[in-house]
Amino acid sequence: MVRAIKDLFRHDKKFRFGFSIMVFFIIISFVSLFSPYDLSTWNVVPRDLSPSLKYPLGTNSMGQDIFWKATAAVKNSLLLGLIAALVSRIIAIILGLLAGYMGGTVDRVIMTITDSFIIIPLFPLLILVSSILRASLDIFVLGIILGLFGWANDARLLRSQILSIREREFTKTAVLSGMKPTRIIIKEHLPHIIPLIMATVINNIVWVIGMEVTLSVLGLSSLNTPTIGTMIYWAQQYQAVFLEMWHWILTPIVICVVLIISLYFISTSISTYLDPRTRVRMIKGE
Repeated sequence: MVRAIKDLFRHDKKFRFGFSIMVFFIIISFVSLFSPYDLSTWNVVPRDLSPSLKYPLGTNSMGQDIFWKATAAVKNSLLLGLIAALVSRIIAIILGLLAGYMGGTVDRVIMTITDSFIIIPLFPLLILVSSILRASLDIFVLGIILGLFGWANDARLLRSQILSIREREFTKTAVLSGMKPTRIIIKEHLPHIIPLIMATVINNIVWVIGMEVTLSVLGLSSLNTPTIGTMIYWAQQYQAVFLEMWHWILTPIVICVVLIISLYFISTSISTYLDPRTRVRMIKGE
């Protein structure tokens, strides 16, 4: 995987741009740990100040420093994406590997469950769940909820890849040598789909961030926890647009757009890299 990142960073401009932006956001996330303010507290700085040297992005009507609020929002949004991606990847990998390798009844049962999650309208269901659990809906709980609903498409994708790998000679050799199915799945098949798993992780994080923003704008999340979505929510509540406080409303919007674009570039670059023919052309075209 390290080699793939090096090749992509060297030969793919889109990946280089997206990866550089992501490194910047990760640094910003760590910077939030050194905030001089309690970012969940109001009225810690003067209200409604324009950007200045002391307050690079100004302050909002809640008496908060928008710069430090944004650093915490980036950290929490990325953390939410990672939690959801971890939960959904565990489910998708286990079910995809089992369905692809075992086949037969196991495959039919797993794919029936998977298809059920695919056809369920997730957005209304997430609104319902968020409304019920709103009192305890912190980053961790919301990440688990989104993870439990965000695995189905990727499980089907991983299954299709395993169906192809199962017919290769090294799998038949492992079976004839008496290797147990669990060992074949873990030792022989799983390493081949790690790049694909990484691509699906990034796509899932994009979906989670977008869903968090949507739920937060509707007021269906932990509104006192700084995230990209809750920053937009409070800017709307205090009518930042009508007050022409562009530094307040545009900060989370720009962060959201740039973050999603950078993740999209990384995902498409990895997907391109997974095709050997495209990878060869990309490297030779330097």
